[in-house]
Amino acid sequence: MILSKKYFYFCKDKDRKGKMKNWIIRKIKKEDNQAVASLIRSVFDEMEIPKVGTAYEDPYLDLMFEEYSKPNSVYFVIENNGEIVGCAGIAPLENGDPKICELQKMYFLPKTRGLGIGSKLMEKCLDQAREFGFEKCYIETMPFMYAAQKLYKKSGFEYLDAPLGSTGHSSCPVWMLKVL
Repeated sequence: MILSKKYFYFCKDKDRKGKMKNWIIRKIKKEDNQAVASLIRSVFDEMEIPKVGTAYEDPYLDLMFEEYSKPNSVYFVIENNGEIVGCAGIAPLENGDPKICELQKMYFLPKTRGLGIGSKLMEKCLDQAREFGFEKCYIETMPFMYAAQKLYKKSGFEYLDAPLGSTGHSSCPVWMLKVL
């Protein structure tokens, strides 16, 4: 059974692999800050993603609730039995066209990957971007993150030849954009 609300998505049944039941997608809460920062840092360590020039060194990584409480911003977490197992958000593109948002900090624990949950989270983020009135969505990623790029392409993102805005993520050399 799947129940859907504006800021909430709940799955009670098993997914196609029989794993990860009873997960929800919901807006971040202040008490999630530590778990979200820990999840993001653990994915960086696991995948050996450079820490300099990436989201790892963003000054608000430990204050995600506060950062995404700003206008036209939202951050969602995937929760499974009380544990944060994935996350992603939408915010205006820093120093960019005001009609363009950025899909930010989309990370999943290994047990969450490959189950279709990322597609649901992507859909939730893009729907919210449209509700905010954005016309395009931008994302930056790493060249070796093939599964992430596959999800982005499946969701309609196309590769760019140069970055947009000024995110401060100089170590992310793959740029993509989607018309909403």
